[in-house]
Amino acid sequence: MGIFSALMGNAGAVNPDELLKKYGKLLTEGENIELGFKLIRDTFIFTDKRLILINVQGITGSKTEFLSISYKSISRFSVETAGTFDLDAELKIWISSEQHPSIKKQFNKSVNVYEVQQLLAYHVLK
Repeated sequence: MGIFSALMGNAGAVNPDELLKKYGKLLTEGENIELGFKLIRDTFIFTDKRLILINVQGITGSKTEFLSISYKSISRFSVETAGTFDLDAELKIWISSEQHPSIKKQFNKSVNVYEVQQLLAYHVLK
């Protein structure tokens, strides 16, 4: 992920092995990381059981929130691909029956948003 892209708020893919090393203690027995993305200091991880959002807070980054969202609580989602002039793709997730998306994340152009959409569809629709 390039520094300019990170400063613009666009997430880039992270190797699942790297995520496992850093966040493996968050996983339940038998839970596996499928995809992960980093946005400056924050990270979001798609496992085979849930979505984990990691929000590093404060100037020092010593305070961290770990938000776990089961796929069954996701009522809908949308993925918008990057365009010619709009260089970022966007993911929106609605939890339960909320009117507005609960989660909005932007990806840089290097992320295959079709893979993200396919993974979400697999888990949400089963």
